[in-house]
Amino acid sequence: MSYQSEWNVFSNQESGDGYTDILVEILPEKTGIVIEMKYAQQGKLEEACRAAIEQIAEMDYAARLREEGMETILTYGIACFRKKCRVRKEG
Repeated sequence: MSYQSEWNVFSNQESGDGYTDILVEILPEKTGIVIEMKYAQQGKLEEACRAAIEQIAEMDYAARLREEGMETILTYGIACFRKKCRVRKEG
């Protein structure tokens, strides 16, 4: 991931009904990003990615981004197992 000075990046912030792992506000584009990370038990990377995406929706982690005026919201579920990683994007 890269970072730009116009971006606000938050870790473990309250949003919706819980605390999301990472929130990013890209102010000039009015785009928000929600990232939820999971450890993939027994190497089940795709299953963990889906669980992360489902958690974002169920807990309404995008609520804070909507309140801040973000018009486009992207969600990412990231799963890790040992030296392997998988990313699933929604939105």
